[in-house]
Amino acid sequence: MTPREELQNQLTRALKARDTTRVATLRLLLTALNNERIAKGSEVDEAGFLELVQKAIKQRKEAAEAYAAGHRAEQAAQENAEAEILAEFLPPPVDEAEIRSAIEELVATERLSGPQAIGRVMKEMVPRFSGRADGGTISRIAREVLS
Repeated sequence: MTPREELQNQLTRALKARDTTRVATLRLLLTALNNERIAKGSEVDEAGFLELVQKAIKQRKEAAEAYAAGHRAEQAAQENAEAEILAEFLPPPVDEAEIRSAIEELVATERLSGPQAIGRVMKEMVPRFSGRADGGTISRIAREVLS
């Protein structure tokens, strides 16, 4: 099932259940998916869909922080609820031990060392753990392994 079909099915179920928050969130994601499809000129693949979802989650979290800073708890809670709905589309997160193991293996096979190797490690690891770990976590672990 393509990401678009899965999204349409989820939207249909949310409409039938009259879950307004879920409906609004899924419609926004579907719109973003359609905009990306138009911009690319072709259907969005799984990796592109995961990037869209991650971007939408990041936007919701930033908005929630801004609302919380502005003492608008209700709107912050709404943004957090939307982020949780979007997170359902991401694959399960990978634990740090697995990331560390993969980085240590790469460093050993490629004989990398020092901070100048961070770029090479990130180039290999970010696509490998796309959607399952954020770049900040990968970078932190890579710096620990390389130092």
